[in-house]
Amino acid sequence: MGSYIVRRLLIAIPVFFGITVLVFAFIAAAPGDAASAYARPELAVDPAAMAAVRARFGLDEPLPIRYVKWLGNALQGELGYRVTTGQAIGSEVFRALQASLLLTGTALLLGIFVGIPLGILSAIRQYSKIDMTLTGLTFLGISFPSFLLGLGLLYLVGLQWHLVPIGGMVTVGKKFDIVDLIRHLVLPACILGFGYAALFMRYTRASMLEVMHSDYITTARSKGLAGRTVTMRHAFRNAVIPIITIIGLSIPEVVGAAVVTEQVFQWPGVGLLMVTGVRDRDFFLIMGVTIVLAIVVLVVNLVTDVVYASADPRIRYS
Repeated sequence: MGSYIVRRLLIAIPVFFGITVLVFAFIAAAPGDAASAYARPELAVDPAAMAAVRARFGLDEPLPIRYVKWLGNALQGELGYRVTTGQAIGSEVFRALQASLLLTGTALLLGIFVGIPLGILSAIRQYSKIDMTLTGLTFLGISFPSFLLGLGLLYLVGLQWHLVPIGGMVTVGKKFDIVDLIRHLVLPACILGFGYAALFMRYTRASMLEVMHSDYITTARSKGLAGRTVTMRHAFRNAVIPIITIIGLSIPEVVGAAVVTEQVFQWPGVGLLMVTGVRDRDFFLIMGVTIVLAIVVLVVNLVTDVVYASADPRIRYS
């Protein structure tokens, strides 16, 4: 297992540097730069002042030199400072990442602990009323836009019924309280989790049905084993690999879906921070968020590969 993990790490290193090169080049090719954050369309900005701002942030240097300097600082943990506020990007990204991990982690756990058991139940009761109902909810959860569901529930639950706060992570001006945090978290996490519960339910059902029609399941039943033993020890254990695959692929997508949800609920995560960076043309902030998200995705992929190898030893020797 140790050599397998080392091989995966060696593969992840060039992938990481490739991500930084591509994102750096794409951002540099986009119209506008950090100096544009100081300009306003209705004001006549002195070209000399703009040139001074570009020189201050190193934007007048050739692109390869800018990348090497940025990468050297980033590898030392220095991600630079925000153009508009002057605050350290590293600390801001770290705070936003904590908020995003809380939201997306809660939504993902909700999707796993709700979707997988319901998928197993749907497969066991194939073509029953329960299966039909769960299948209908699955299609609804997969096809319904999260932002539309968020706006609808925000209006109904937040504005009309006043059951939960309508935005933010905590109540402004109030001392931190875990109950207050949970009240802010419950609605956006449930909206994200509903979509992923539906996705995991659908894949679990399909994977379980494929396995339950196998010969070894028929043999296990013919030996008189209890239905629960056949389902969990034999069927689910062999059906878990596709489920691990879809969970591993969904984690980076959760980050992308959270961008919309964070905008709707003004949740102070990396999605909201990234949108702010794009709006302000803050090159260093965008790169800081990107590099942190790239590390998170690579770590998640590594963990997924390790789980693969643990679930099926043939993978680590292939």
